[in-house]
Amino acid sequence: MPVVRVSTSAVIRAPARVVYGILADYRDSHPRILPPRYFPRLEVERGGTGDGTVIRFEMRAFGVTREIRATITEPTPGQVIVETDEVTGARTSFTVTPESASARPGAGLVVPDAAGEICRVVIETVWERRGMRGWLERLSAPALLRRIYAEELALLAKLAEKSA
Repeated sequence: MPVVRVSTSAVIRAPARVVYGILADYRDSHPRILPPRYFPRLEVERGGTGDGTVIRFEMRAFGVTREIRATITEPTPGQVIVETDEVTGARTSFTVTPESASARPGAGLVVPDAAGEICRVVIETVWERRGMRGWLERLSAPALLRRIYAEELALLAKLAEKSA
C-alpha cells in the first residue's frame, strides 16, 4: 500500500524539556500551538498529559472539516510523542532533540536562549492510502501539511521561548 510521509522541522530557542512539556500537555499548552483556521477544536477525552491521553479534534482542510479521535503514545518519553488516528491509523509524531548552535554549520546563526539551550523539533505524519483518494492525497496533502506544520512550529517557538 502506498505510504505518504510529510515532515517539517525547526530549531527553537528553548530547552528541549520545556518544548516537550508543551507538546505533551494536551489540556492547556498543546491547543495553543494549533493554528485555529485548521484546528478549530481540541478536546481531551482521557488523560491530558502524554502517554495514554485520548483526544478528539476537528481539522479543516480543502473545504472539509473532519473529526479525528487520536490516542497519544510516548515511544521515547521526553523526546518523541505520537498521535495515532484511531480510524485511519495515520501517525503524527513530534520529535524533540537538544541541539547545539555550533553544531549547525551553514544553517545560519541560531542564538541560544539565556540558558544556552536550543532544540530541534520535527513534526512528521505518515499514513497509507490506496486508490484514487490515495493518489489525490499524495498530490495535495504534503504542501498543505508543510504549511500547517510551519505555522504550528512558529506558535510552538513563541510559546516555548516565552516559557523558558
